[in-house]
Amino acid sequence: MEILTLSIKQKFFDEILSGKKTHEYREIRPTNAKKYITYFCGGKEYKADEELPEEGEVDIKPIKYDAIKLLTGEYKGKRPYMIVEVKDAEVTILTDEGGKDIVYTHNGEEYLAAQIDYTLGKVLEKHIG
Repeated sequence: MEILTLSIKQKFFDEILSGKKTHEYREIRPTNAKKYITYFCGGKEYKADEELPEEGEVDIKPIKYDAIKLLTGEYKGKRPYMIVEVKDAEVTILTDEGGKDIVYTHNGEEYLAAQIDYTLGKVLEKHIG
């Protein structure tokens, strides 16, 4: 089973546990992209930190995870956690009010603002301490 581990605020942890919150969103940045996405270009898959070919259309694909381990609380000792099924994952390129792609610069390189949306299923395991 492929499990992604993420930290989350207590409020959202409780909402997921109760079933009120069914989606978890994360901003995709150059510094964290390799844990969320891969690129497809010219029929080949590339990791987010690999150099892409100069030409060709690029598709962004979410990395397939079966579940997300969500941790909350202080970064010491045994933290409360739950493991939640991932039903689906979708990448969205963010746009401004005019519908234009939002572009940021990181270390002199431009990148599109994007987020990943995980559709959450049932809680598979929990440790609330």
